[in-house]
Amino acid sequence: MEQIKSLEEIQNFKGKYPKQLWSLFFSEMWERFCFYGLRGMLTVFMVTELMMGDKQANLQYGATQAWVYAFTFIGGMMADKILGFKKSLFWGGLLMIAGSVILMVNPQLNFFYGIGFLIVGTGFFKPNISSMVGQLYKNDDTRRDAGFSLFYAGINLGAFLGGILMIGVAQGEILEKYIPIEKRWNFAFGLVAVAMIISLVVYFVTNKNLGPIGSSPLKSVVGNDGKVGLNKKWYEYAVYLGTLICVPLIIKMVSNTVYTDYFMYIIGPFSLIYLIFEMTKLGAAENKKLIAAFIFILFSVVFWAIFEQAGGSLSLFAKDNLEGKLVGFNPNQINNSANSLFVIAFAPLLGLIWIWMANRKIEPNGVVKFGLGFLFLGLCFFIFSWLRTTDNGFGKASLAIFTFGYFVVTIGEICLSPIGLSLMTKLATPKLQGFMMGMWFLASAYGQYVAGLFGASISPNENATPSEKLIAYCTGYNQFAWYAIIAGILIIAISPFVKKLMQDVK
Repeated sequence: MEQIKSLEEIQNFKGKYPKQLWSLFFSEMWERFCFYGLRGMLTVFMVTELMMGDKQANLQYGATQAWVYAFTFIGGMMADKILGFKKSLFWGGLLMIAGSVILMVNPQLNFFYGIGFLIVGTGFFKPNISSMVGQLYKNDDTRRDAGFSLFYAGINLGAFLGGILMIGVAQGEILEKYIPIEKRWNFAFGLVAVAMIISLVVYFVTNKNLGPIGSSPLKSVVGNDGKVGLNKKWYEYAVYLGTLICVPLIIKMVSNTVYTDYFMYIIGPFSLIYLIFEMTKLGAAENKKLIAAFIFILFSVVFWAIFEQAGGSLSLFAKDNLEGKLVGFNPNQINNSANSLFVIAFAPLLGLIWIWMANRKIEPNGVVKFGLGFLFLGLCFFIFSWLRTTDNGFGKASLAIFTFGYFVVTIGEICLSPIGLSLMTKLATPKLQGFMMGMWFLASAYGQYVAGLFGASISPNENATPSEKLIAYCTGYNQFAWYAIIAGILIIAISPFVKKLMQDVK
């Protein structure tokens, strides 16, 4: 029988990547297949099947995605205090499978019921697998950023496959001869269940290689008389039961964007108060690192508010205002998958560049990488805004230039997102790993929420011609580009201050 490795043995790996990273890579890949495949379909489904207008679909998309990421905050807390990362991940996967089956049966009737289960499931799955990746490395290991870049490539391999296959099946581009027209959306949503089953099987077979990483923090209480007191296993059962009780509430709230507004007004201040409470237990050095982490979190809200137009306004823009196909794929397939394909191609390469630069002591610090991410984001949206000049006279713009814009934003995303995941694991104290990862994804929730508001603010009226829609969206994208550029310049300007707060963290 193979002996379980200790944490020290796992972290003292040879080479560029720990072998445990690959099992987490493939498990996350299939979960992201589900998440990004769904993300690419939501607004199109709501407009074409639920008959929502563009503005309402953007708001609903923002609310749905905000809840997905907001629940990662709760999932991170439950993992830290009760379940541990391993059990949280498995429980989340089961809930996602349940949600996808509900959608598969009747997506038009069961839309919000299925989405409710998927939201809660993702909340338990997503932040905890990222935290486990961070624990594969020692705090001072310069290979950590490269590991997260590779992990991020796994995320995007799943996103690419999901973005191509799910919207392709739903729109009849894939398996057209084998799936009846009236069942296309059922099959598209059913792919989520298949992918999540694969994800959980991969994880179940390989998780023993993780040793103590991700184990539950709870232990039974033993009194002075040697008798076992309160069995804390019931804490886990309470989490499972509480989760199921929460699902109907989530379904009710996500189906009404007004409730989402109220929730977003509350959860942010609450999380900040909780962070301050936890900081009162720590020393000055640890608190400075947490303040630095919070600065990154605040800036990331702006980044995701603009970047996540991909699932909202850009999805509708691709449906209505891009012409033709590119290498056999329609505009919505390109919108859903181009970014992921570019990440797959360039994330590992950029990760190796970080290692090369680190060995020569010329690697830019995390703050500068963040700033570069914003600058590339701004350049991308300038390209999107320029698409109005390629109007063919019928409100259709160049799909090739649109795709090039995604190449540009991909470089920015690689500079910011995997580095952000890595920084959260380096700046957080061990007992706050899950919580800070949850805070990082909570920032994404606010970004998604604002993305919906941004998308709705630039949405043309329902009677607009294709050319009028093209002008309206491109004008809005020009504004977003300036927001990104200003944010990038600002964070680079304050980088010396933030670097001092980070202390020994690079």
